[in-house]
Amino acid sequence: IVPGQKLALELEISTNRWFTGGTRIEPPEVPGLVILQTESFASNASEQRNGQSWVVQRWTLDVYPQREGQFVLPPIDLTVKVNDAQAGNISGRLQAPGLRFSAEVPAALAQADFWVASPAFAVSQKFDRSLEDLAVGDAIEREIRFQASDVMAMMLPGFEAESPEGLKAYPLPPKLDESNDRGEMSATRVETISYIVQQPGSYTLPAREFLWWNTQRRELVLLELPAVDIEVAQGSSASTAEYSGVWIILVAVLITLLSSLAILWLLRRQLAMLPWQRLLTPLRNAVNVLRSLRQPVLPSRLNPDGSAAE
Repeated sequence: IVPGQKLALELEISTNRWFTGGTRIEPPEVPGLVILQTESFASNASEQRNGQSWVVQRWTLDVYPQREGQFVLPPIDLTVKVNDAQAGNISGRLQAPGLRFSAEVPAALAQADFWVASPAFAVSQKFDRSLEDLAVGDAIEREIRFQASDVMAMMLPGFEAESPEGLKAYPLPPKLDESNDRGEMSATRVETISYIVQQPGSYTLPAREFLWWNTQRRELVLLELPAVDIEVAQGSSASTAEYSGVWIILVAVLITLLSSLAILWLLRRQLAMLPWQRLLTPLRNAVNVLRSLRQPVLPSRLNPDGSAAE
C-alpha cells in the first residue's frame, strides 16, 4: 500500500438464523487514516457450514492511509439485529477484530510532494472559444478536468491558475463529484478559470505535470497538460473596438436613409398612378359651393350702404 491508495476492508457478519433489521457500523477514528463507509447496503449470501444454513452479510469499508508508516486499526463496533430461537428478535453489539498494516513510499515517489494513487487517472482541458482573433476585453473560459477511480474527489490535485501580466485570471471554486457503482468508486474534480485579455501581446499558459501511481502495475506515470499559446494582435484594442462601433452606427444611418428614399420613390410612383382628375372634380365643386355661400343674400341695390342698383 502507498499513501493515498485505497484499501478495501471487508467485514463479514453471519448468523445461523436470519437478520431482522439493518446493521450499523461505527468506523473508528485513526490518525493518518481516512475510513469511509460508502456502501448503503451489504452483499447478502447464504452458506452451508457443517450441514447447517447460515445467512451472511458482507460490508466493505474504504481505508485511505495519508502517510507512510505502521497503522493499527482497532476493533470495529457493530450493531446487529437477528432472530433467536428462544428469545425471538434481538438486538446486540459485536466487534470486528482489529488489524495492522503498513504504507510505504516507493523509491519512484521519494522526491514527490503529491501524487494520485489509483488504477485509472486522467486529466484534460478545453476552452469555450477559439484562441485566435482575440481582442482586448475578450473573455476566455478554461475547464480542467481530473478523473480517477478508487479515490475521493478531495484527493485529486488542485490547480493554481497562472495570471501573466496582461491576461487576468479569475478562478472559480472547484466542482467535486463522486459516484459509487456496485463498489466501483470514481471521482471527478473540475477547475474552471476565466481569463480576461487586458493588453495585446503573446501569452503562454505553461504545461503542467501530474504524477500518477498506477496501483495495478505499481509504476509511476507522468501525465501532462500541454502548453497553450494565446495571441492578441496589436490592432485589437479598445480604440479599434470604438472605431468599429462608430462604423456600425454610420452604416445603420446610411441604411435607414436609403430605405426612406426608397419608400418616398415608391409613394411617388403610386401617387402618379392615381386618377387625379376624378379626385379633384368633387373638390372643385365643393370650393365653388363655399364661394357661393359667401355672396350677399340681398341684392346689391338693397344693401345697407345705399348703393344704387345697376
